[in-house]
Amino acid sequence: MGILFKRSKFFVATNIFLLSVAAVFAAVCFVPSGAITANGALPYTHGNRKSDKISLMFNVYEGAEIVEGILSVLEKYGARATFFVGGCFIDDHAELLEKIASGGNEIANHGYFHRDHSSLGEEGNYDEIVNTHKVIKALSGKDMNLFAPPSGAYGQQTLKAAQNAGYSVILWSKDTIDWRDNNVKTIVRRATDGARGGDLVLMHPKAHTLQALPEILDYYKNAGLVPVTVSENIFG
Repeated sequence: MGILFKRSKFFVATNIFLLSVAAVFAAVCFVPSGAITANGALPYTHGNRKSDKISLMFNVYEGAEIVEGILSVLEKYGARATFFVGGCFIDDHAELLEKIASGGNEIANHGYFHRDHSSLGEEGNYDEIVNTHKVIKALSGKDMNLFAPPSGAYGQQTLKAAQNAGYSVILWSKDTIDWRDNNVKTIVRRATDGARGGDLVLMHPKAHTLQALPEILDYYKNAGLVPVTVSENIFG
């Protein structure tokens, strides 16, 4: 009986210790989306979860004609989105900038050469962001302050560089993976399953994404979700 009692006290003490460790771990490791740290502001992965706002984000390094089709669908539905454009792409398609902005959509930064920002130093990250900013500013007269690192790859140097350039780093909460998978139903499902306020939905200008877009927007409308720009979703 004494042995059992000692074991019982041991198990209780062990469980208390483990729970304490878990609590400390959670307090240290759980950092809110966009929180400020010593290394710069962390990426945003969503907006206000209590809102009815949702954001479609298009990362653009190709598909000028598809972008125009996407803009037409957005206009038809009264929806707005954010287009993260690559510098080397938009340098050859300056006319797209005015078309994007004219519908109340947002222009944002996707770096100049679609590089792996997690492997770049602070200077390399800064140059990619600022050079793209300069190109877009020169072509459209518009400033911007949102940066989506290509492939979602970033490191501490990215965060520092973005902060020094006056930028917030943006990731996503829902990824359609439309750059890889060209099934329309799959794209619709990934953009809509469990969709809720604050979501940032990653997409690309692909033909199958354009085809899926009306069904996605119909779903959001029926679910009471309002497609807005990333800035409005996060900061509005």
